[in-house]
Amino acid sequence: MAEVIRFLLQNFTLTLLALGFVASAGSLLRRPRPLTLPVLLEALFSYFILFPIALGFLYSFVLHVFFGEMTARFIGWADSPFQREVGFASLGFAVVGFLAFRGSFDMRVAAVVGPACLLLGAAGGHILEILRTGNLAPGNAGVILYTDILLPLIGFALLWLTHRYSRERVAARTALQHPAAI
Repeated sequence: MAEVIRFLLQNFTLTLLALGFVASAGSLLRRPRPLTLPVLLEALFSYFILFPIALGFLYSFVLHVFFGEMTARFIGWADSPFQREVGFASLGFAVVGFLAFRGSFDMRVAAVVGPACLLLGAAGGHILEILRTGNLAPGNAGVILYTDILLPLIGFALLWLTHRYSRERVAARTALQHPAAI
């Protein structure tokens, strides 16, 4: 059991992505049938914003600011004062994520684009570290590398789909927040 907990905490980006999908499913199970695509998208997007973005970046803030030495070892790097800066940037992304959880489309754009720039840049940095130094530490070449690429792709796909179905989105949001209104 300790190994499972360690895996879940070390791979928090994957853990929180999965929890977001579980929360989306739970939200959808309480909805009247038939489910429409906009209602499905609203559930997926809102919990994607809450779990891997808001909670994920809050967790990253805590790790980099309060457990910097351990976090640096996990990534395969030396401890550095720059970790506090990464931590506080993560806190900013977390706050935007919490605001965007039930926020406007524009807030959700901010909650996806800002973190996507950081995550894709981090993925590039991880790949360079692998190629230049052979750094295969779990925090550099493990699950985190894949989710650094996957989370922005999912976020951009949800943005595009939500924008495409924007007229129905308002009705879907109302349905999710006020099930009796349907």
